[in-house]
Amino acid sequence: MNKGKFRAFKSRLRNELKDTEFKTHYQEERQALKVAMRIVELREEKGLSQQELAKLMGTSQQAISRIESGEYEGFTLKTLEKIAEATGMRVKIEFVAA
Repeated sequence: MNKGKFRAFKSRLRNELKDTEFKTHYQEERQALKVAMRIVELREEKGLSQQELAKLMGTSQQAISRIESGEYEGFTLKTLEKIAEATGMRVKIEFVAA
């Protein structure tokens, strides 16, 4: 993406974020994408393929793909705990100031 297009995108996003409904949905999607990206990073750090992670979790590779795409809306604490257990990690949830 060239700099002009990026500036235009940022400008349009700033304008769109003035709409409270858009801003709410944007923040929800951004958070879901952050979680998905962290799961991808974690899986790669552990040297696991999607298929291997799925097997450790007792699910399908397709389910892992959906989770990692950021499109998956069914994140539950149980899902995150299964991912953590399969990768030798634990889940830590924090509340931070807005």
